[in-house]
Amino acid sequence: MTDRERPTPHSYDGPVGGWGSPRGIAQVTRAARPVPGMAETLLRQNKQGGTMCTSCAWGKPRHPHKVEFCENGAKATAWDLTSIRCTPDFFRDHTVTELYGWSEYDLEMAGRLTRPLRYDAETDRYLEVDWDEAIAAIAAEMRALDPKRTCFYASGKAALEPSFLWALFARAWGHCNLPDSSNMCHETTSVALKKVIGSPVGTCTLDDFQHCDAIFYVGQNPGTNSPRILHPLQQAAERGCHIVAINPLKEKGLIEFANPQRPWQMTMGSATEIADRYLQVRAGGDIAVLTGIAKHVLELEDSQGGVLDHDFLAEHTHDLQPWMDWVRAQEWDDLERVAGIPRAQMEDAGRIYAEAKAVMGIYGMGLTQHVHGSDAIGTLVNLLLLRGNIGRPGAGCSPVRGHSNVQGQRTVGIAEKPEQVPNDRLREEFGIEPPMEEGWNTTAFLNALLDGEAQAYIGLGGNLVRAVPDQDRVAEAWGRMQLTVHIATRLNRTHLLPGRSSWILPCLVRQEEDIRDGVNQHVSMEDSFSHIHASIGRRKPADPTLRSETAIITALADAVLEPNPNLPWQDWGRDYSLIRKAISRIYSAQFYDYEERMHWEGGFYRGNDAGQRIWHTASGKAEFTVPVALDQTGLGERQGVYRLMTLRSNDQFNTTVYGYSDRLRGIEGDRMLIMMSPDDMMAEGLEPEQRIALDGAADDNIRRRVEGLRVLPYDLPRGCIAGYFPELNPLSPLSRHDLASGTPAAKGIPVRLDIGA
Repeated sequence: MTDRERPTPHSYDGPVGGWGSPRGIAQVTRAARPVPGMAETLLRQNKQGGTMCTSCAWGKPRHPHKVEFCENGAKATAWDLTSIRCTPDFFRDHTVTELYGWSEYDLEMAGRLTRPLRYDAETDRYLEVDWDEAIAAIAAEMRALDPKRTCFYASGKAALEPSFLWALFARAWGHCNLPDSSNMCHETTSVALKKVIGSPVGTCTLDDFQHCDAIFYVGQNPGTNSPRILHPLQQAAERGCHIVAINPLKEKGLIEFANPQRPWQMTMGSATEIADRYLQVRAGGDIAVLTGIAKHVLELEDSQGGVLDHDFLAEHTHDLQPWMDWVRAQEWDDLERVAGIPRAQMEDAGRIYAEAKAVMGIYGMGLTQHVHGSDAIGTLVNLLLLRGNIGRPGAGCSPVRGHSNVQGQRTVGIAEKPEQVPNDRLREEFGIEPPMEEGWNTTAFLNALLDGEAQAYIGLGGNLVRAVPDQDRVAEAWGRMQLTVHIATRLNRTHLLPGRSSWILPCLVRQEEDIRDGVNQHVSMEDSFSHIHASIGRRKPADPTLRSETAIITALADAVLEPNPNLPWQDWGRDYSLIRKAISRIYSAQFYDYEERMHWEGGFYRGNDAGQRIWHTASGKAEFTVPVALDQTGLGERQGVYRLMTLRSNDQFNTTVYGYSDRLRGIEGDRMLIMMSPDDMMAEGLEPEQRIALDGAADDNIRRRVEGLRVLPYDLPRGCIAGYFPELNPLSPLSRHDLASGTPAAKGIPVRLDIGA
């Protein structure tokens, strides 16, 4: 390749939204072949009296648009309401070994699971069983196990009612091994924010978007991951709010948006510019960038005064001076080198921050999934504290959570740490003795699995083997467990790694009726802004024998546990309002008048003391913290080692792959790929579409390798490459995770290229 043949980076010519969005929905809908009623479901989605979206956890406004769903939500709904059925006949035609070789997409396209299934090792097939037989057999096996060597995993999709019972079941049985999907994404948030502001969740609400005049948007891609956020971002940008994007990839969702709900913009008008500053930081350079911005804010204070909120800092913060001394000691050359951007860009962002009256800090997994991810969150909070940008209108810290109830699951007890749960109330209310030793999070469970300590896995949704680091090692160890049970809606790869005894229990989706004793049951969930919303399904179930997650959990718990009049599992399984009454007794300060308030337009706010400037921290104040290092990857500079970031495509939600279009990046087809800077491609002598392999470069003597990856030019900082989750998870070491929370370091995986592969 000559100097004149620099490859042209892939990109998307249009804005996010626009006509590309309905075309993307139509393409997935055609493949999903949904049942009649999908349109009605979507028109009521995220509104009072409708179904809350099963995709992301973005907030549901008090005054919804006529259409309150996004491209991702429509795809998820079409997928859930597919007319394709994965019946027992399907498994008669295919062995488990054969199916394990299928792609994620092809497994999903088998359709909705309809009947309970038991794995038969002799024929290597899943066989149909009836519900009573399945529940009785699983319960008998569970009673023979050591509870403390059993994992109860939750994917983040289950509503508050089944989630509360899931955690209660575990504790009543004698363990709190309760990993969930937040362990792989925003556990960093739960740990870091709790330390520095005393709250494990963000402090903002949707109303704050109407009052901010600057937004620092770090490590999150709204176009692919949470498109409904683009509406308040658009409104903020149009009224002059500065939006400073900090991200290694140039993502369309942070560049321009054409609102599908504005006919003029969709036809005659132009797209709205979202970010007016785009700091294309190197992977793992966020601490350096945010420190550089803060350094310039301090310089402005020193030169002109009146920049810092001294009254707030004196009354509400702790350890300000040691932090300021550390920031002032940082050299600009070091900040530029680690951040990968020039000093002038950091100073410009610092000026915007200093002049803004109300600033929101919004972030995603680009900030959390690093070895020093907790330090990165602390660094963002440091910046916000300088001008009192927590605890007033238009200001605060706002993590963008992933799955639709992942935050709510932690709220109602899915937590491995005893101190996060009101155990005294559980003892008093239910007459149980909750275990007081720490249980397994996801990382601890996987280590127990690899060490042979884990005996059983009971999964409430999810595709855990594909979602985790060291995927190949985990898959090899999975089948050594005595028991694996999966509560699921569709077939996935984890189901095809049976333990010695393995079961699949199919369940309803949220959009379907859940009739118990003649009454269609409501459930509820919590959004990213700590608001609780009711949800009800109105579509007919995919199969008349399907049970809800709640009904499955109550049946299992009733069969496994010794009788206890304080644990009325059968009653809870018939009437979900009784579960909500139990939740309101355990969490009375937040869930009072639960049954009434969850039906309010916009839901009810369960409160956040940090948003009121009440700090439940060690000092009783908001904490300034000094990071361990400027580089949050913990990798340093190593010759020939690239920093791999794993990402979702536009046709994907977590491990669910809806299709092969990554429209917003201008990429189509085969998902086995890496995106790479054109300059790095030239330096390595690589041609577009050339196939290579990646080898893991962690210093732990474990061989990790993924082959057959096509190389695509993309606008990325040098030394950084990107590819898709979960295909590249085998390269992510389990040992590399956020030091405080255990969240996998999926945005800074050390790899080397094997060009001769």
